[in-house]
Amino acid sequence: MLYYLAEYINSLWHPPGFDVFRYLTFRSAISAITALIFSFFIGPIIIKILKKKQIGEAKKEDGPQFHWSKAGTPTMGGLIILFSVLIPVILWGDIKNIYIILMLFVTISLGLVGFLDDYLKVVKKYKKGLLAKYKLLGQVTVGLIVGFVIYFHPHFEGINTITTIPFLKNYEFDFSLFYIPIIVLIITYTSNAVNLTDGLDGLATGTVGIVVFAIGIIAYVSGNIETAKYLNIIYLRGNGELIVYCAALTGAALGFLWYNSHPAQVFMGDTGSLALGGAVGTLCILVKKEFLLPLLGGIFFAETVSVILQRYYFKYTKKKYGEGRRIFKMAPLHHHFEMKGIPEDKIVVRFYIIAILLAIMALATFKIR
Repeated sequence: MLYYLAEYINSLWHPPGFDVFRYLTFRSAISAITALIFSFFIGPIIIKILKKKQIGEAKKEDGPQFHWSKAGTPTMGGLIILFSVLIPVILWGDIKNIYIILMLFVTISLGLVGFLDDYLKVVKKYKKGLLAKYKLLGQVTVGLIVGFVIYFHPHFEGINTITTIPFLKNYEFDFSLFYIPIIVLIITYTSNAVNLTDGLDGLATGTVGIVVFAIGIIAYVSGNIETAKYLNIIYLRGNGELIVYCAALTGAALGFLWYNSHPAQVFMGDTGSLALGGAVGTLCILVKKEFLLPLLGGIFFAETVSVILQRYYFKYTKKKYGEGRRIFKMAPLHHHFEMKGIPEDKIVVRFYIIAILLAIMALATFKIR
């Protein structure tokens, strides 16, 4: 909204300095700063309210025993991230831009699904929270709406179902009639993948911040006709505006880490993890880099695969040998390393390092073609 106000003032009186609001780089920087400051401001308030209402994490019987001491830590802290993302984007972003509209929709919708799940678990004391089928229904519905908008909206005409193929120049892949199911699959997968990753203090928050920062760079070059032409990638008109959202999410993640780093003062809960995961998936869709997701979000991919392998190998060996066996000491993958005696904060930092390396490799694919 302040973006529109600045544009209006500039169009009437042309005051010195107001031209900067036209530049994405300036608005993305101020969006990140606003998100960071806002999270510092609202964080203690929300944590205080959560403590007062006794909205704390329940003891996880299926997790490591040394995590039981974390029971009672305020959860639903994802509200800090959501407010710290939404406010700067509304203030500094072009909220008429179709890309921003879709990102706001996904963030709010999946945030509400996660909030309902947390509310039922923590406040209403339903052990399983929101039933898996209803959670899945919410994720699928969000994916369907995003898929239908991209498929039928005139803004995406000519590019709606195509995507870039990493390492190949002048080649795009067309999902054709399978596009909408693919969108649903990606958004559902990423929202659940980040949810699985959210098992150590600061792990999901920091990793999402790294991934989204890289996607912001991709959005900026994809939305600039000159850089898109130079890099031989699909030019996406208006896509550069996503950098304002990515900057806000990066700033919000850094701000939340202030409270979520080990030992955590607050957990994001499903309120944050489902929204952040859905945001990562939707961003990859909107910048037409769906095939880069396993590389760019390699941490989330590894965490999810570890759970799938563990579950199916256990079922297979139980059926074959009468006794279930495990590949990992515990899944998801971060718990495996914990069970091997590696300190929690060291695991988190090492995962950050891997996430940064994967982000650099993903960005390098733009030239290695």
